[in-house]
Amino acid sequence: MLTTIPRGTKDILPGTVHEWRYLEEKIRRLCTVFGFEEIRTPMFEHTELFLRGIGETTDVVEKEMYTFSDRSGRSITLRPENTASAVRAYLQNKLYADGNITKLFYIGSMFRYDKPQAGRYREFHQFGVEAIGEQNPLIDAEVIKLGASLLNQIGLNDIKLKINSVGCPKCRPVYRKKLQAFFKDKFDELCEDCQSRFNRNPLRILDCKNPHCRELSIGAPAITDSLCDECSEHFAQLQRHLTAIGVEYALDPRLVRGLDYYTKTAFEFKYTPLGAQSAVLGGGRYDGLIEECGGAPTPAVGFATGLERILLALETQHLLPARKNTCDVFIVAMGENATQPAFKLLHQLRDSNIAASMDYAGRSMKSQMKQANKSGAKYTVIIGDDELSKNIASVRNMKDSEQMEIPFDTLIDKLIFEVNK
Repeated sequence: MLTTIPRGTKDILPGTVHEWRYLEEKIRRLCTVFGFEEIRTPMFEHTELFLRGIGETTDVVEKEMYTFSDRSGRSITLRPENTASAVRAYLQNKLYADGNITKLFYIGSMFRYDKPQAGRYREFHQFGVEAIGEQNPLIDAEVIKLGASLLNQIGLNDIKLKINSVGCPKCRPVYRKKLQAFFKDKFDELCEDCQSRFNRNPLRILDCKNPHCRELSIGAPAITDSLCDECSEHFAQLQRHLTAIGVEYALDPRLVRGLDYYTKTAFEFKYTPLGAQSAVLGGGRYDGLIEECGGAPTPAVGFATGLERILLALETQHLLPARKNTCDVFIVAMGENATQPAFKLLHQLRDSNIAASMDYAGRSMKSQMKQANKSGAKYTVIIGDDELSKNIASVRNMKDSEQMEIPFDTLIDKLIFEVNK
């Protein structure tokens, strides 16, 4: 064997692809209901987009990005998330031209150099939505409701929604100073990362996964006590809207999210049985990102969820769908004379949108019938010298083993009827 799969990646094999398709179909249907349209962006972008968009003090930029120089010496990065890419596409393609809110969703691969663990890979798949061009907290509530609806429709229990406001450039500096004052006497005990964040972005200390840093942050001032009037009213309205549409939530003053572009609303859905990696869907408002990427000041809100994490939660609750049979008719050809008529029948059935298969190796009748059983076929068509001499085919119902003889000239119509009834 030449090589093995790179660490932190995973083959999605035929036995599990149906689980992914099930989830993706749920997503696409729900996004259509909510008025979101699909966008597909490149898997790599110019590195500057993520440096400016995500924030240079984030773990993603500092530790996790796959960045390289192409043959022309340009710095290129495999996308670690898709919001910045969606914003770039929004600006470059002038999706704002009609003046209405732009509602986008995406499903695709992202890449982060992180420690592989359950539900987390270095190549992982995200579903996300972005609603660009509206500052009313109604759209925040709608985006959160979309996330809640997805988790509800796929049947996940024990889901808890946490919300917070992380303020805006007007009120956040006041909170920064309060945080720095709180952590000043604890500075030497903070981990190396949090010591680096102390001056650059002290809010990120609250997001640290280091147990000692989390212990040191107990009693830290809540950002909601430092919100300006605009942010405070926005957050109050959001809570009223969520209550009005029946979305239960809990306030979490420690919730800051991991990316620098968030303003005002921040939220996470947590699935408690997953333990430390319990966040399954999260997002918030990012009113400054479009301007940071070269556009006019434009409000926006969105979320993302890792499909691997969702599928792991579904597996934990035994909610994954069973694999469906992919074969309707299996054709057993007995002897050389039957091979060509069987092969012709195979493709006549496929041309009629009937999933059909056959043996190509000329195995014994017993082996081919085992293959037919394994395929999950509803019917098996047997063609041998006796059938050819009578101009008929033997058709066996694999569920009850009932067998009938059908003339070749009516075989296709009969099989189509039986399969689809």
